[in-house]
Amino acid sequence: SSGINAEYGVELSKKREQVPDLAPLLWHSFGTISALLQEIIAIYPLITPPQLTATQSNSVCNALALLQCVASHPDTRSYFLQANIPLFLYPFLHTTSKQRQFEYLRLTSLGVVGALVKPDDKEVIQFLLNTEIIPLLLRIMEHGSELSKTVATFILQKILLDDHGLSYICYTFERFKSVTSVLQSMVDCLQREPSGRLLKHVVRCYLRLSENPRAKEALNRNLMPSQLKDGTIIQMVKADDNSTRRWIQMLQRNLSNAPKTASQF
Repeated sequence: SSGINAEYGVELSKKREQVPDLAPLLWHSFGTISALLQEIIAIYPLITPPQLTATQSNSVCNALALLQCVASHPDTRSYFLQANIPLFLYPFLHTTSKQRQFEYLRLTSLGVVGALVKPDDKEVIQFLLNTEIIPLLLRIMEHGSELSKTVATFILQKILLDDHGLSYICYTFERFKSVTSVLQSMVDCLQREPSGRLLKHVVRCYLRLSENPRAKEALNRNLMPSQLKDGTIIQMVKADDNSTRRWIQMLQRNLSNAPKTASQF
């Protein structure tokens, strides 16, 4: 029953840190992954209209924490993708309710995807691009809580740092513009509500985009936030955050070195 599953989930969740090979045990033990997926599917009807209680959200988030464990383990990551398990979390990333239990659900789901992208695995990036996660990330980057925005922007950054991910986003002007318009609104928002962590990921995304010739040309034309162009963004960087300062300087250098006959979209 779901009650037994929930208690089992809490206990296993607590054991995550203590058992180094919990992921293969979860994956290869009979019925465990099915039980976790049932826990997730059971709350789909409560998403729209939003009827999810805090207790139900906690229970699903325990199941998600165990799936994160499977997603982050090198021996089970590939199986996790082949079984299309991330797709079971996309309905949670689609939610827009500002209620705390929904925010927790989105954040924990993003945590599973964040665990997948952390080790720079091309198979993971290909999977995410094929399943069109980028519009979901962009919506959270624009409307989520600070923590959700930070994790979603980190995932986008990891996609961009992959060569295939960068060329995918820069393949059409529409794709590129959908990303830069959200990054631009985030820079504007960061001026009003500063966040060092979030700014770091936003700057890194711009720096990576500037490494694509067509994107560089478009950024130089009119798609670069004025705060980055004129350097006023430096005032938003924490005193001890040397890497973000260095990235801003590299970005400005990249843009000033644009060739006269640049590639265009």
